[in-house]
Amino acid sequence: MPDTTRSAPSLEAHWMPFTANRAFKRAPRLLVSASGMHYTAADGRRILDGTAGLWCVNAGHAREPIVRAIAESAARLDYAPGFQMGHPGSFALAERLAALLPGDLDRVFFTNSGSESVDTALKIALAYFQARGEPRRARFVGRQRGYHGVGFGGISVGGLESNRKAYAAQLLPLIDHLPHTHDLAHNAFSRGQPGWGAELADALDAIVAQRGAETIAAVIVEPVAGSTGVLVPPRGYLERLRALCDRHGILLIFDEVITGFGRLGAPFAAQALGVLPDMISCAKGITNGAVPMGAVAVRRGIHDAIVNGAPAGIELFHGYTYSGHPLATAAGLATLELYRTEGLFERARTLAPVWEEAVHALRGLPHVIDVRNLGLMAALELEPRPGAPGARGFDLFLDCFQHGALVRATGDVIAFSPPLIIEPGQIDELFGLVAEALRRLA
Repeated sequence: MPDTTRSAPSLEAHWMPFTANRAFKRAPRLLVSASGMHYTAADGRRILDGTAGLWCVNAGHAREPIVRAIAESAARLDYAPGFQMGHPGSFALAERLAALLPGDLDRVFFTNSGSESVDTALKIALAYFQARGEPRRARFVGRQRGYHGVGFGGISVGGLESNRKAYAAQLLPLIDHLPHTHDLAHNAFSRGQPGWGAELADALDAIVAQRGAETIAAVIVEPVAGSTGVLVPPRGYLERLRALCDRHGILLIFDEVITGFGRLGAPFAAQALGVLPDMISCAKGITNGAVPMGAVAVRRGIHDAIVNGAPAGIELFHGYTYSGHPLATAAGLATLELYRTEGLFERARTLAPVWEEAVHALRGLPHVIDVRNLGLMAALELEPRPGAPGARGFDLFLDCFQHGALVRATGDVIAFSPPLIIEPGQIDELFGLVAEALRRLA
């Protein structure tokens, strides 16, 4: 087998995801190895990882306990079917996850990605109301600027128009959207949760008045909207949304694909923010990004209504060939143990004030119109170039990469979400590199 880390493969065959393929292949950015807080680029440069890969490598790169667990699993049990059969690893991981989750969210369905987790949660919501004899509850409420993956369910409840427009004719029906919570006139340069915007949750009452509560199955939101540029929930907003869902008998789903596994200094944002949803979709940090995996955590009453209320046989006609894959569950168990033994969730909580000070030090630099943060997440919003929205943000991403830092550009928003092992000196280094890039691009 050729060593693709040393040879120079043709770039033409691979159609890359969420990438400007023509531009990339004219000037590729190739990563060939990773360790701890750093990637190594093809030209040998070390790149400080300010994004935990893609919001997922929470324990740092190439951690030996995870590598070892994957290798041992591959040698012992490479694959086991998950339909009408099982293997001990998936049950062990579900039990460990249930112990981390808040409240009675102690029933776990495994998937392979955040996209699959979202679609699974939506299907579980429909199955729950079918089991309760409320089949009219088939409508979902998402939120503008929300990102819930790339399945047809996820892009339907999601609110990123660029992800939806090519598929608009085939999106799910019976979908409504709440307004997003970002308003620079009210909450620019907020530290932590903004003080303005809790009342935006009341838009759910207007949807209920128009559609009827008896037609709505679930509301799905990210506790912190990540992919759209780290939109932090206003104080009281999620609590208000929870109360409204309770009032109208609607399920509340938290998409914690990004916020799960320590990003806000607790196992899940539900605990960090003190709001208990009915389901949590997760992925990414569950295996530290080492093996694709996702999960949906469900409150016990929802699980029991579907499973115990069904006739004999299969209760939920849903699943994936790789649900609970042995290598993924091995990686997941090793990852959760690493989080525990190194106290990484607590570490994130301790580092959050240092992080906040460092990112807000960028205020006043050229073209910076907002800085926002929560936990070990942050965003820098830039003034768009006239007639070229997104260009300034992408140029900053390129400049940072060239000078040794990986950040994430979403239009003119630069997002940060480092591995939780980041040191205070590396926080200073990361934002120092960003500050230099801002000055160069001015």
